[in-house]
Amino acid sequence: MPHSLEDKRRAVMRLRRIKGQVQALERAVEEGTDCSLLLQQIAALRGAANGLMAEVLDSHLRELFGTSKEDVPRAVVDPDAEIESLMKILRTYLK
Repeated sequence: MPHSLEDKRRAVMRLRRIKGQVQALERAVEEGTDCSLLLQQIAALRGAANGLMAEVLDSHLRELFGTSKEDVPRAVVDPDAEIESLMKILRTYLK
């Protein structure tokens, strides 16, 4: 769960948007909407859920390790190393 009040507010706002997307998808299924449109809605919902998961994970890791984006100068950050580190976390999570 996000730790700061602002992170919690952002998570709740995202959850409300996701809830609206789920309700729209339910209506589309009930109305017999074309499969291609349903797949587009499912893809949008998946993207929203992945975005929320990434935001919560980011908040959790920053709280756990006590860092914020402002704490690290941009010149010090190696984007390739950071991406590889995040990919290791995701691979572990997906196992």
